[in-house]
Amino acid sequence: MANTGLKKLEEFFEGFVFWGRWVQAPLYGGLIIGAFIYLVKFFEELLHLFHEMFTLSETKMMLSILGLVDISMVMNLVVMVTIGGYSIFTSRIDVDMHEDKPLWLEDLDAGQLKIKLATSLASISGVQLLKTFIDYRDAVQKASSEGIIIEIVIHMVFIVSALLLSQTEKITHSYLHGKHALVTEHEEGEEGEKKEEH
Repeated sequence: MANTGLKKLEEFFEGFVFWGRWVQAPLYGGLIIGAFIYLVKFFEELLHLFHEMFTLSETKMMLSILGLVDISMVMNLVVMVTIGGYSIFTSRIDVDMHEDKPLWLEDLDAGQLKIKLATSLASISGVQLLKTFIDYRDAVQKASSEGIIIEIVIHMVFIVSALLLSQTEKITHSYLHGKHALVTEHEEGEEGEKKEEH
């Protein structure tokens, strides 16, 4: 009787822990609201660029365009975290038959999401670094050359992190695939032995 009571308590607690994944849902909702706010910022920058397009130099125009690219890449990052994180950690999004299903959602797991996020961060860092190089003369006046070197180091850290995550995920998938293949071969061998016995 005591064991039955403990079992029910264990099942209730495990159910509560499993339900706890929904605590993340408001966070993803907040990210979507943040994306809308950032969308306003994008059009504010675009409107500013439109008003000054005849007075801006080529360099300033390029920097402004790169600023818009930067915003769009951050938005991509937010979308990946929101959709990917929700579908992996909270609840599966049933969009398999949807014609607009993003390609990056195919067979997405936590490891692949980390790689995509690391790659996105490296890309965003690369855009920031490109802006610094384009506006190099102003950058030297505003910040020391050490600041630019720090930006390069940070960018390289993002790239190396993405490569290491990718390699780790590749090794893990190879190991799991090999293990699955061995189990399948073992099961097929057992089935073959049973057929021979009959």
